[in-house]
Parts: sequence; C-alpha cells; structure tokens
Amino acid sequence: MGPSEQSFFDGVGAVVAVVAHPDDESFGLGALLDHLTARGAEAAVLCFTRGEASTLGTATGDLAEIRAAELAAASAVLGVTRTELLGYPDGRLDRTPLRDLVGQVRRLAFAVRPSHLLAFDVGGITGHPDHVHATRAALLAGRELGLPVLGWTVPDHVAKTLNTEFGTAFVGRPELQLGQALAVDRTRQRRAIACHRSQATANPVLYRRLELQGGTEHVRLLRGAATDLARVGKGREDGT
Repeated sequence: MGPSEQSFFDGVGAVVAVVAHPDDESFGLGALLDHLTARGAEAAVLCFTRGEASTLGTATGDLAEIRAAELAAASAVLGVTRTELLGYPDGRLDRTPLRDLVGQVRRLAFAVRPSHLLAFDVGGITGHPDHVHATRAALLAGRELGLPVLGWTVPDHVAKTLNTEFGTAFVGRPELQLGQALAVDRTRQRRAIACHRSQATANPVLYRRLELQGGTEHVRLLRGAATDLARVGKGREDGT
C-alpha cells in the first residue's frame, strides 16, 4: 500500500497519545500528531515517566525537570492542546501494575473524550519494555472504553537496517501487517525533536530512522486484532 492522504485518521476527532517517555511523542509519533492537528483534530499526550533514567545526551542538572520542559515545548510545536506528565519510574515502568496505568488513561480519556487512542506498536518499536507496557495500558483502556487504538508501526526493513548498523532491538512489521501508509510532512516533527535537546543532540539512530522512513509513516489498527491482543494479554491487568 502506498502513502495516502486517506487514512484511519480521517475519522479522528480527538486523540489521546499514550507514551512512556518525554520525546516519544516527537521522535516516534511526531509526524502522526502533526498530521492530525494540522487537519483540525484535538490531540492530548499522556506520558507515564519523566525520563530521568536516560543515559542519552550530555545534559547536566535535574534531567526530570529538563525533560519536562522539553516535552512542554515539543507538544506546543505539534499543536497538542493538553499534555500530562506523570511520575512513574523511568526504565521500570513494566513493574508498575497495569491497572494503575489503565486508570490514568481512562481518567484523561474521560476529560478529553477522544475518538481514538494512539500508541506505539505492541512490540514497542525499539523493544524498550517501557514502550511495550505503555501500549498494553492503551490497549486495555481502549477495550474498557470502547475506543479504537491506533498503533505507530515501522517496516521490517527499517528495523533490520537499524539493528544491523547500530546493534539496536527495533521491532518492525512485514509489509502485509504494516497497516495504512501515510504521506507525512516532517517539518514540525523535526522542530519538536529539536526541543528535546537533551536527547536529540547526539542521537544517530533517530536521524537514521527518519532517513530510512522518508516521508512515509505507517499506522495499524491495534485494538480488535486477535493476534495483537493475545500478545499484550501476557501482561495481566494486575501487572503480574
């Protein structure tokens, strides 16, 4: 399927993006959020951690405070109207009971009244356990709220190239499982990325991924797909 202006997003009135770390909304979902807000949709971001455990970049000072300010600036660039930054432990989010995270998604959804939730694909894209757990929360909240959940996906060839070149653990999808291909403009995404100076200054993996993806992003409908729900079902609602 080639890049298209017709997509799942045509039916989105408002969306809550559920992410693990400050910068996920820009590095990962930035082009998609821009695509939505540029077309008049309302977007909110729920970020579970303050990113204090990151070893990326050279920032000095209180990293949690630095990254909170970066998130606020990036969200404004992307046209996000509401951003909530929580304080769950960075790097250990998968130890947080899933019920707690689902409750946070539900709380914000009741305030925003979104038509959709948006998250990383079920493999977490980068393979980070925090990303995987955040998506579990989005999927379970979507099921309880009766909301569709859209997942940002990347092609297998992008993931494999990054893993070969950088020794990373990206998780991609074969072409038939990628979902909708979207033609995107990365101008505002790149401006939002620049707001995350502590994380974007020395990040060759990020810029290589954007190069490989070009002007295309992929979105898959996660909620309701039996194979995806079976995979996230390994993390039960009590978090054990």
